[in-house]
Amino acid sequence: MRLADRVSLLRPSPTIALDQKAKELQRQGRPVISFGVGEPDFDTPQWIKDAAIEAMRQGKTKYTPVAGIPELREAISRRFLREQGVEYPAPGVVVTVGAKQALYEIFQVLLDPGDEVIVPAPYWVTYPDQITLAGGVPVIVPIGIERGFAFGIKDFEAAVTPKTRALVLNSPQNPSGVVLPPEEVAAIGEFAATHDIAIVSDEVYGKLVYDGLRHRSPASAGEAARASTVVVDAVSKSYAMTGWRIGYMLTSDLRLSQAVQDLQSQLTSNANSIAQYAALAALDGPDDDIIRMRDRFAARRDLMVEGLRRLPGFETDVPHGAFYCFPRVRELLDNPPRGLAWRDSDELAAYLLDEASVAVVPGTGFGMPDYIRFSYATSEDRIREALDRIAKALKA
Repeated sequence: MRLADRVSLLRPSPTIALDQKAKELQRQGRPVISFGVGEPDFDTPQWIKDAAIEAMRQGKTKYTPVAGIPELREAISRRFLREQGVEYPAPGVVVTVGAKQALYEIFQVLLDPGDEVIVPAPYWVTYPDQITLAGGVPVIVPIGIERGFAFGIKDFEAAVTPKTRALVLNSPQNPSGVVLPPEEVAAIGEFAATHDIAIVSDEVYGKLVYDGLRHRSPASAGEAARASTVVVDAVSKSYAMTGWRIGYMLTSDLRLSQAVQDLQSQLTSNANSIAQYAALAALDGPDDDIIRMRDRFAARRDLMVEGLRRLPGFETDVPHGAFYCFPRVRELLDNPPRGLAWRDSDELAAYLLDEASVAVVPGTGFGMPDYIRFSYATSEDRIREALDRIAKALKA
């Protein structure tokens, strides 16, 4: 059977592939500790699960409007207004099967063949592939650890061409954990509005920010920036609801939201009805569980940074958001311990999995091959054990 040419553009997600391999080794009896997949190890709060159970008891198990139940769309609008001081009316909200679907649909309805999309690197592994599938051209702008991974207005200005259609902004960022300074976010929002460039703002880690910092959306930079910004978010990370698969987008352009709905009507129709009622409870509920999980993540962050800095050849910045560390390992690759050698971070990651039973994600998939991503969304004991294993493996 002949496959379509576009299939050649597809690459499997390296984070999902790594997680599947780690889980298969665990099933075989290997004591693998995984720092791979970006998934909180906490359970979904009970009161959110109770809301889902109550929804089932009330028979709320039928199709919903493609864009989501009205109550949830209104709750999303209220929440964004409360947190960012910006109003996106409920008709501009579309509930999707995870944030990944929202991003895919946005690129599909925004991009024509040859349109360029600026993507700061490191980037979440999915952005370039989704842009390419939509016929767009990802323009990668690498920003390394020497600059704290912080994409700024000067980088934006330098990358713009007559073909630029959009910019992908991710703050707090996966994989580096950088939280962009509010003044840079505002400048980026204003510049995009002036040049008619859409900002696709991935804000799924916006509630997981540490050290007294605060996430700011580019939509908050003024009315013009609000009109140019499409916000993508989800309940997955902040509420430990990854498997519920509820994401959403917010826009003030009702043509865009309608186009996304029309596309989604041919893909999945509505997101899971029961999960929507669980998400409604989460967004309208108290933030106590978010704060509790955030504080635990901050403690784990400190433990992870301290441990990585003790490892030879790991150059580690302090992430201020999300739950990842993204150390540069170029020194280790250039000067490996005696008897060991790796050509790139892919081979180093494979070595750590084979010799230390520790799963990490090489930076290649994030556009930065000299780096490795560690997710600290796991217990303190497992972080200590894994770092100890890595230290021993590097002395082998």
